[in-house]
Amino acid sequence: MAKYLDPKNDLIFKRIFGTHKHLCISLLNSMLPFDEDHRIVDITYNPTELLPEINVLKDSIVDVRCTDVLGRHFIVEMQMYWTDIFKQRILFYASKVYISQLDASKSYDTLEPVYALTFVDQNFEKEPDMKDEYMHHYKIVNIAHTEKQIKGLEFIFVELPKFKPQNRVEKKLHELWLRFLTEIDESTETIPAELLENEEVKEAIQYTEQAAYTKAQLEAYDAYRDRALKERSAIIDALKTGEVIGLQRGEALGLQRGRTEGEAIGLEKGEAIGLQKGKEEANRETARKLKALGMPLEQIKSITGLNDEQINGSES
Repeated sequence: MAKYLDPKNDLIFKRIFGTHKHLCISLLNSMLPFDEDHRIVDITYNPTELLPEINVLKDSIVDVRCTDVLGRHFIVEMQMYWTDIFKQRILFYASKVYISQLDASKSYDTLEPVYALTFVDQNFEKEPDMKDEYMHHYKIVNIAHTEKQIKGLEFIFVELPKFKPQNRVEKKLHELWLRFLTEIDESTETIPAELLENEEVKEAIQYTEQAAYTKAQLEAYDAYRDRALKERSAIIDALKTGEVIGLQRGEALGLQRGRTEGEAIGLEKGEAIGLQKGKEEANRETARKLKALGMPLEQIKSITGLNDEQINGSES
């Protein structure tokens, strides 16, 4: 029985899409919003050293960069886990690829568009109304008239854990590639028949077979996987620590605020009660004096607001 490796791993992803042009073209055409007249027909691989090393993302990114015969640029990446800075990193990288086209012999109108396709092995859009949306396509558009676009940069993010196959005929290859990325890993024992029916996906599956790799390559595969797991755990632990600290600080601030507000309310109530008692005592004193002068009881009640018991009690 064949044993398989995870195609999301750096070694495997680059082996499949970074060295076999026809598989990379198939993946790009299945994911990017091109009509038949603008589909990719050939690509040239480009160097990927434009990206500076960022510690928090080290060893977590796999990357393929290529250009097609129309001059369009494509960045294909697999992000094993999500961080808040990742969108900014992709924006930086795509922008650098875009401006790198310009030299002394070219003008701005010769710049070709850059498409950044990123697969993310983690959910990052967690709002309830986006719980089933796994594809996120970003463009530079006019907010009031979204059909108006500044062309040059486009970003497509795919949340792999959200993907659920629907067996749509019009998106068959799209779904097959996503099934390949989400269903094939070290635990796979039997390959789904639908994946083997497509020659390109079937070929990609062959490159995930453990037997196709040397001992040194498998050690590199394991090392990458271990580092990715450790970094993911480190980020999760950091987030949990941040939540605990936030809760502790929130509780402390809440207690302090509660004390402050409680004191203010106490003072207000105390003043109100004090004023009320003061008024009652003054009225009792007035009632004693008026009664001593022989004023009728009804008039004293009208002046002081006291009842019979309160006026009679003021004598004691």
